[in-house]
Amino acid sequence: MPNGLAPADPRSVTWKRPKTLISQLEQLGLKPADIKAMAVSHTHPDHIGNVEMFPTAMLYVQRAEYEWPGANNQPRFKPEHPVTLLDGDRDVFGDGSIMILSTPGHTPGHQSLLVKLPKTGEVVLSGDAVHFKSNWDNRRVPALNSNKDQTLASMQRIADTLAKDNGQLWINHDKAQRDTLKMSPDFYE
Repeated sequence: MPNGLAPADPRSVTWKRPKTLISQLEQLGLKPADIKAMAVSHTHPDHIGNVEMFPTAMLYVQRAEYEWPGANNQPRFKPEHPVTLLDGDRDVFGDGSIMILSTPGHTPGHQSLLVKLPKTGEVVLSGDAVHFKSNWDNRRVPALNSNKDQTLASMQRIADTLAKDNGQLWINHDKAQRDTLKMSPDFYE
């Protein structure tokens, strides 16, 4: 959003990116109405702040995450938003090219994304299943995660997935890694 995500509590953090999602879509010749489906890793505000910018896009989310109450016991999404509730993995296109992987632990229904690209190979987008490279390298679980054992099992699952086809792990919050990656409108093939 142009002015970031305003928190309910003014003492809380406000997230703001220099390039809005809308401007990035425009660089690709797209507008929000062109987006037909989306998935979120989990329902923390920094991961769902723009969901309602796509009110007709099908949202793929784990049932455990969708049913997990938000602040003040409020739903995390508008009830009229179209949603497909998942109870585990999902082959998005039925060809294995994009897989939603159930990776609970950070939150009850956290999910990661496995993308198979012709030239780049396999990439796992971790969401917050892994916060930083040091968490990954040392199998450290942040104290704020909802379940330590599930987090460790999800990290192992990601490691097994990466080892199978020599995949890459892209860690969402790891700035050092992110600074080495292409950003929109650049892309990977």
